[in-house]
Amino acid sequence: MNLLEVGIPTVPLRGMVVYPNIVIHLDIGRDKSIKAVEKAMENDRILAVVTQKDDAVEDPTIHDLAVMGTLVKIKQMLRLPGGIVRILVEGITRIRVMNITSMDPFYVGDFDRVGSVYDDDVELEAYRRLVQAKFTNWAEEAKSITEEGISRVMELRDPCELADQVAFLLPIDNSKRQELLEELNVARRLNMIVGILNMELQISDLENSINNQVRQSMEKAQKEYFLREKIRVIHDELGDKGDPEEEAEELRKQLKNLELSEEIHERIDKEISRYSRMPSMMPEATILRNYLDWVLNLPWNEFSDDRLDIKEAREMLDADHYGLDKVKKRILEFLAVRKLTDKQSGSILCLVGPPGVGKTSLATSIAKAMNRKFVRASLGGVRDEAEIRGHRRTYIGALPGRMIQGIKNAGTRNPVFLLDEIDKLASDYKGDPSSALLEVLDPEQNNTFSDHFIEIPFDFSDVFWITTANVASNIPGPLLDRMEIIELTSYMEDEKLEIAKRYLAPKQIIRNGLEDHKVKLSDAVLKKIVSEYTREAGVRRLEKTIAKVCRKMAYQIVEEDGTSPKVSVKNLHEYLGAPIYIEEEREKRPQVGLVCGLAWTSVGGVVLPCEATTMAGTGKLSLTGSLGKVMQESGHAAMSYIRHNAKALKVDEEFYKKFDIHVHLPEGATPKDGPSAGITMTLAIVSALTNRKVRSDIAMTGEITLRGRVLPIGGLKEKLLAALSYGVKEVLIPKGNVKDIDELPDSVKEGLIITPVKTMDEVLAKALV
Repeated sequence: MNLLEVGIPTVPLRGMVVYPNIVIHLDIGRDKSIKAVEKAMENDRILAVVTQKDDAVEDPTIHDLAVMGTLVKIKQMLRLPGGIVRILVEGITRIRVMNITSMDPFYVGDFDRVGSVYDDDVELEAYRRLVQAKFTNWAEEAKSITEEGISRVMELRDPCELADQVAFLLPIDNSKRQELLEELNVARRLNMIVGILNMELQISDLENSINNQVRQSMEKAQKEYFLREKIRVIHDELGDKGDPEEEAEELRKQLKNLELSEEIHERIDKEISRYSRMPSMMPEATILRNYLDWVLNLPWNEFSDDRLDIKEAREMLDADHYGLDKVKKRILEFLAVRKLTDKQSGSILCLVGPPGVGKTSLATSIAKAMNRKFVRASLGGVRDEAEIRGHRRTYIGALPGRMIQGIKNAGTRNPVFLLDEIDKLASDYKGDPSSALLEVLDPEQNNTFSDHFIEIPFDFSDVFWITTANVASNIPGPLLDRMEIIELTSYMEDEKLEIAKRYLAPKQIIRNGLEDHKVKLSDAVLKKIVSEYTREAGVRRLEKTIAKVCRKMAYQIVEEDGTSPKVSVKNLHEYLGAPIYIEEEREKRPQVGLVCGLAWTSVGGVVLPCEATTMAGTGKLSLTGSLGKVMQESGHAAMSYIRHNAKALKVDEEFYKKFDIHVHLPEGATPKDGPSAGITMTLAIVSALTNRKVRSDIAMTGEITLRGRVLPIGGLKEKLLAALSYGVKEVLIPKGNVKDIDELPDSVKEGLIITPVKTMDEVLAKALV
């Protein structure tokens, strides 16, 4: 039965909960609370203590107090220095806060005594035993409870008093203590105690595990410290320099010899100081030492002296490379500007051309002509931005990007730096290398290039950047905008012959050990190799074929005891087998529906015969020969042009209802694409529809529009070379390509009649018999 207690002096508690049957000291500091204690001491020493919800509230109201507190009896009061009163109280019973009747000069409240609720005696007995067992286990693990405290808990038989005693001893937060105080059902209170004990046991196990790990780690660290000290003493006895501070002094000497800005100097010196204070066994010390080695060994102030003698540079370029006049002229222009201004011209050269035309070797010759160091970095397939900017200095094995590595390897700040295959850059989730290259190549910002590993601006403005690519259209637009394109076109047969005579054959003769055996490859043999065993834009395969001949000659010399073999046109097949490329015999007589087209491939120009025929049908157009999308579109454009101009072309205006048309380009296994076969396909279809023959000694190239205009194309030089070797007399080219005729070799202009055409009407007039 509940009993009402009226007018009880009250003390709000901060950060503490008092349970019934518990004796505890309370330190009272607030004036109102001290007055409440004094009032209780004057009467029957009965006091109400209630926990505050928020400890920060200085003058709590009834809303700031918990709903339940404890009625206590003051057993002892002691005044301490500083105005503090310490009282020893014993909890009597739980009380529910009914009202706070007064707050001045001290708190006075009305409270309702509440008793605990007991249910099943058997369940309570089971809970009592379980709590005592769990408490004993926890106390042994925690080692924070005295033997007297453990014994007192184990002697208790009242489940309610046991729950309050254990709750008082457990290291739980104030909100959980208040929750246990407010729980009147003893079984549920004991259930909560069991849950808390289980958690404390798990925490205790985990703490023990952590302590063991920490102890082992400390023992290991102490052992390592002891061993390091022994090593240091041994080094001192031997006179070795193993001390980090001594290493730091050596690093500072290196830093002092570098002419750096004050900001960079301070930054590197700060890193050296960090390294000197760091234990050498730490992984970070290895990373930091690697970083300092890179930074201090960069060529911050090393420059190569440029060779600015134009005449001497021209002689060196001519000695290393045959032809390539346009490229050589551009290099000499760069040197001339450098000589007059003593500054870098700011442009980046991009050498564009098919494989094997000498882009990389030309860059090497440029470095040689300028008396600069040469560095090469291949960008083919690079898809990680860290390859350009370097890795972050956060793990062992981090390195600078290829740019900084190349500069360090060169040992100078102004090398000729070749970025090979820039058109084959890739990108993925690791970043876009082409964007990172912008800062490297842009002359407006590469004087402060920042590598992620070095993290110090490095000046790239003195580097002579050269890039190479096979196809300019594959270079990312922002990069292409910053470069000067120089095209290296395919070599003609006579150029290949000269290159083979001057460079390739002598090189392979020396490489294969034949220089002392009077071995010689005649012009006729080299010409046969060029024309019948290699067909490419460059000379890479030509060099491999010459190397094959030289290897077989070396084998013969060894096998035949030093007899020097002689290679001639007649026995060349014994070394290389049957000729790979046999020139097709050109059709000598005009034919209906057969037109000689011209195309550009990665290995140079080729002749592309185009055949067209008609048959009874419903106007279906068939295009065969492994044609790409663009070439198929040219076929459909040709059909539209013919249908629109059927009357003028003297073609049956209903032909698309009566005939099927089949256009075929032989060598069906070889993929073909591009717009330059437009006029070829149109002429073949018109010839087939009108049954008029096409001249056999004429070839053509050009793109067609629906209105019959002939548009310019690329690769003119390669296409004309193919036409010349095929034996045609006249070539029709778009009028827009007239500007390219001046750059053609004289042998091409003299060997062919080059006729510019503007419309399809001119093509028909020239080509049809």
